[in-house]
Amino acid sequence: MQRYTPTISADTIADLRARLQATRLPDAPEAAGWSLGIDVDTVAELIRYWADGFDFAAHNAELASLPSVRVTVDGVGVHVIHAEAERGTDVLPVLLAHGWPDSGWRYRKVISRLTEPSAYGIPAGDRFHVVIPDMPGYGFSDRPTGPAPDSRAVAAMWAQLMTSLGYPKFVVSGGDIGSHVARHLALDHPDRVIAVHRTDAGLPVVDDPTDLSDDEQRWIADGQQWALAEGAYAAMHRTKPQTAAVGLTDSPAGLAAWVLEKLRSWSDCGGDLWSVYTRDDVLALLTEYWATETIGSSMRMYNANAAIPPSERNRFIATPSGFSLFPVDIATPPRRWLERTTNLVYVNTPQRGGHFAPFEQPDIFADELREFFRPFRGRNA
Repeated sequence: MQRYTPTISADTIADLRARLQATRLPDAPEAAGWSLGIDVDTVAELIRYWADGFDFAAHNAELASLPSVRVTVDGVGVHVIHAEAERGTDVLPVLLAHGWPDSGWRYRKVISRLTEPSAYGIPAGDRFHVVIPDMPGYGFSDRPTGPAPDSRAVAAMWAQLMTSLGYPKFVVSGGDIGSHVARHLALDHPDRVIAVHRTDAGLPVVDDPTDLSDDEQRWIADGQQWALAEGAYAAMHRTKPQTAAVGLTDSPAGLAAWVLEKLRSWSDCGGDLWSVYTRDDVLALLTEYWATETIGSSMRMYNANAAIPPSERNRFIATPSGFSLFPVDIATPPRRWLERTTNLVYVNTPQRGGHFAPFEQPDIFADELREFFRPFRGRNA
């Protein structure tokens, strides 16, 4: 383990700007807007700002301010944000597991809210030591040279990581792919994971839907309709990720379009992306994807996860489980499914938030973690 400062080099920035300034955008039917995917006018404006307005030096300074370490786990160099609260018997270590198309970026706004709650008017007893690793092939972690790890393998890596950081017992929260990582941590390391919090339940794998309740059957049907209308990206990631990776690794405009459309579609923004994010917020994520060349490696994890046997996805989680189901997330599972698949002790639907809730609504997300994990304090000795 060693201290680590993520940095984006001047040469990388100069090359990125040159590519942005040479962008060739497609035509678009009149008044198409977002109906066919990315709105070309929106991405064109963002590209201009990325090339000439985004403050790369300020972004590098922000990266340098993160409490980053680099830890080697299973031979892979992993970038970890490790933010410790003041020591005390009531401090819970929490591992926050991200998904796609993001990285530890998803949780940066909640770090101080969890480590220093008194600064936000929250009792100091609700403190956490915060651990936010970038998965292999994401963010500033190494890209795997062989096949991408699946969620089970990443969960095993994070168990080792927490040992390296000195946390024999801990709690975990995750969303998107991170939800699968969180559940496998609870399934495979029940002696170490005190409680598990998730913002979704994934998509179900069932042999006979007729055995399910009406609410569960409607949820599955809604998920199938969503996959038909919105799931083309996931089909590409599962089956032909390298084909898309060629264009997205070579073109910052293509990368921006691929990610930006998901940020808008999956966030609680009412169709106005900039009501939730600033341009600098989005470009921090895009710049890191570009500089680390991880868009291809991040997509390959879909292919790896598709090979997980259905029996693994249906294992019951005995570890106390809680869910914060944000209202504009991709799919909202019914309570009956959560009871069927987990030792459910908490479920809540906050008033605001979507798929990237920790970034969209950091105060609400931090409140949800404090509320769910509060009964488990003092059990990590």
